[in-house]
Amino acid sequence: MLNGMDGARVLLYTAIDSRHQPTGNCRHTVDGRPLDPVNGLAICQYEGQAGFYLFYCDSDWRVLTDTYHDTLEGAKNQAEFEYVGVKGTWESLA
Repeated sequence: MLNGMDGARVLLYTAIDSRHQPTGNCRHTVDGRPLDPVNGLAICQYEGQAGFYLFYCDSDWRVLTDTYHDTLEGAKNQAEFEYVGVKGTWESLA
């Protein structure tokens, strides 16, 4: 499930749990409805693309929504902006 999320290569991921604090700094909507705090985050990259996607996932690691970032650091910063504590919980599949 984490090996090729929406066709993209997973670089980093973290479950969102008691180690993290949702900030409410950013509001995502899906089908016009506000998205509750997610269960997981993954930073991914599509083959042949320079940018990075921060995927917001449910408990089964299905992608609910995403944000695009020019740099890996930008994706990590966005994740920390929305969920305090993720900078210390990223895991790699490599």
